[in-house]
Amino acid sequence: MASILGLLETRETAARERVEDLREAAARAAAVLETAEIELDRRVIAREELVEALAVSAAEATVVTEAETESLPASVSSR
Repeated sequence: MASILGLLETRETAARERVEDLREAAARAAAVLETAEIELDRRVIAREELVEALAVSAAEATVVTEAETESLPASVSSR
């Protein structure tokens, strides 16, 4: 018959192994999370830069259109 102390030591060893397995899984999950966060940051920056570039392009197009309208003869622009 196994001693109570022996049973407790066996359970403790199993618990230690489980904790170590969970620590390793948590470390892997943290690495995956970090990679995903970096990708998210890159995509947010790309979207923000695109929005900024489109805004600049739209502003430039508006300036060109307004300049063209102002340079039209009065008879054409009053139609």
